[in-house]
Amino acid sequence: MKSIFVLAAVLAAVALPANAAPRNHSRAQQPQAQIACTVAGCLRVPRGCRPAPGRTFNGDPSGFDVMVCGGGGYSMYGQPY
Repeated sequence: MKSIFVLAAVLAAVALPANAAPRNHSRAQQPQAQIACTVAGCLRVPRGCRPAPGRTFNGDPSGFDVMVCGGGGYSMYGQPY
């Protein structure tokens, strides 16, 4: 009988911390922000924009990202995507 009481106490002690943490439902889950590493540094991409690989004027990859905003299909350098 004593061993059953000890076993129940141990199981309760193990299960109690797992359920003890209160859940915070008041804060809404926000989507992760995208980052674009541009010539000016790594920046957050504003809402309505997306990062795209940058190109030089002759079409070669620049190694940097550009932020493409809106539906125009042009980068900040005026090159079409």
